[in-house]
Amino acid sequence: MKIKSLYVSSHAVASGKLVVTMGMMEFLKARMGRVAFFKPFVVDGERDNDVTFFLERYGLDMVRTDMVGLSIQQVERYAAEGRLNGVIELLMERVKTLEAAYDFVLIEGLQPEAFPDTIDSDLNLELARNTGAAFVDVIKGYKQEANVIFDAIRIDHERIATSGCTHFATFVNRLETSVAETLRTKLAASDFPMPIYLLEEIPELDMPTVGEVAEALGCERIRGEAEAMRRVVRGTRIAAMQLEHFLAYLEEGDLVLVPGDRPEIILGAFMAADSPHYPTVSGILLTGGQRLPASIAMLFEGADHPAIPLLLHREDTYRTAVRVEHVSATIRPESERKIALSMGLFNTAVDYDHLQRQIVQIDSLVMTPMMFQYSLFQKAQKQIQRIVLPEAEDERVLRAAEVLLRRKAVSIILLGQEEAVRRRAGALGLDISEVSIIDPEHSELTDEFSETFYRLRCDKGVPRDAAYDMVRSPSYFGTMMVQMGYADGMVSGAIHTTQETIRPALQIIKTRPGIPIVSSLFFMSMSQQVLIYADCAINRDPDSEELATIAITTAETAKQFGFEPRVAMLSYSTGDSGKGEDVDKVIRATAIAKERRPDLLIEGPMQYDAAIDPDVARTKLPDSQVAGRATVFIFPDLNTGNNTYKAVQRSTGALAVGPILQGLNKPINDLSRGCTVSDIVSTVLITAIQASGRGDA
Repeated sequence: MKIKSLYVSSHAVASGKLVVTMGMMEFLKARMGRVAFFKPFVVDGERDNDVTFFLERYGLDMVRTDMVGLSIQQVERYAAEGRLNGVIELLMERVKTLEAAYDFVLIEGLQPEAFPDTIDSDLNLELARNTGAAFVDVIKGYKQEANVIFDAIRIDHERIATSGCTHFATFVNRLETSVAETLRTKLAASDFPMPIYLLEEIPELDMPTVGEVAEALGCERIRGEAEAMRRVVRGTRIAAMQLEHFLAYLEEGDLVLVPGDRPEIILGAFMAADSPHYPTVSGILLTGGQRLPASIAMLFEGADHPAIPLLLHREDTYRTAVRVEHVSATIRPESERKIALSMGLFNTAVDYDHLQRQIVQIDSLVMTPMMFQYSLFQKAQKQIQRIVLPEAEDERVLRAAEVLLRRKAVSIILLGQEEAVRRRAGALGLDISEVSIIDPEHSELTDEFSETFYRLRCDKGVPRDAAYDMVRSPSYFGTMMVQMGYADGMVSGAIHTTQETIRPALQIIKTRPGIPIVSSLFFMSMSQQVLIYADCAINRDPDSEELATIAITTAETAKQFGFEPRVAMLSYSTGDSGKGEDVDKVIRATAIAKERRPDLLIEGPMQYDAAIDPDVARTKLPDSQVAGRATVFIFPDLNTGNNTYKAVQRSTGALAVGPILQGLNKPINDLSRGCTVSDIVSTVLITAIQASGRGDA
């Protein structure tokens, strides 16, 4: 029987079940079109945090009422009436309805202690058994010894197997490193039939953000943008000393608790963020309801300073400190840093190939935006590549670097002055401790790069001293790193023009054998699917040979990223309905491409509506294998391609990821100067995938 649903459950509170469920959702979204989330038992159906998280974070095509089963109060009523079987029957029907409507259902159980004492059976196992859902067990390893955890794995497996459920996997979460190592040794000598994955404890996941503290205590936010409120509170520091002594005890990420009549402490904490000798605090909480004196408050108005949050709370310092210590940490849809950290932990622990073999993959001819986004992470993580980012001074680049590092998707190299870059990241509350930072102005590689570049360009009239000056610029230095094997790819363009990114690549990297031109594509993420447009950024008016090369190269790139390439050669006419040189160019290009690669589905000329709309295709090209189902759209010239992608982007709200360059010997990719952090993350992942598979496409 095909597995249509997974049931994730744990016996313990604070087991990290959300991290496991999140990881399984990303695993499923990368492989299947429509995945449903269902929580059969909830404490409060109207405000369940996990339901909110999955609905908002993953943009599920669901309404909240379909994601929730019964409240604990409703289960109690069924139990009091002796109708527990009615609970299972009702929830079975809900699960089966979801299985019929979606490709897969991910179910999250509720820990047994939430149920009334009168219920002595495990309703999670009962429901999993009756619905045929495979069971995923989450064991809390926090402060437990290896022997105790090993016994818990064995006992839980026997319990699940005895219940009649399929035991899909066991996750042991929140482990100390030494315990995890001992447990790996014990498990290697065991014969459990299901995979067992070990996830180590990450303290930051159990730390609240400044925003969560403010919300829990009902603080007034005096200063601090939304991004700053996501800083993690690593500890609290009560300012009861003079400034000189207070600074000596300050630690990175402290939330400083201080009465509003101690302005010297407040100013000192802000100044520490600018000093290389002191740590950066996560925020400052004024206690006792005392506001800053007006003269001090004016110092912050309009100041260009790292946005350290400033909060106000009415209670005294002692009571405030007690309440802060009891604030619970959560992972919310907007908690990008914690989500990235969680998924990095999950991805390093899990054998995706093993999971894949256990689930019958559902083939889909459509690549949805969610499938595309999560497949990028999983493809990149299979072979970690070194990607150089020359624009380390840009805040978006630093934030993207942290996300990528936390998700353990790539290795990052930043170009810039190391102390300045790390101070900037610290002031933004970012952890980029794992990045490598190289200063092109003072690197020992500069001499080697300049000599190599001179040899490459001396026949073009570039003198040796000019070569030295050129390779010290970030774009040229980064490109030379890729060319010389010190990096696997480069992404630039957040603050540089397209020409500043592409020119060094054309001069240094050059094109792959057999590919005479560099071209570009955009991944167009629509509401329901992702399409590929080319060439929309590089070649102004390609001839038939060049257009055929663009079509073939784009089809190969599409395959590399998991698309089934069905290539539409676009024109203002479909089939033989039009005449003229522009149409003839596309006809010749289609013939050349099909002759070169008869294994690819390439058809043209056709209009855009015939390429994308099945109803139009049935009328205009009824026997076509591409029309109405195209995934790759090849535009006849830059004017058409560039205007079309921008029109679609602005009119439909589609996300355009690109331009992605193709045809180069090694991957260099450009960003829009208006790019977001998400755009940078996606482009870096794409570059890493190109680097790991450049011999295959």
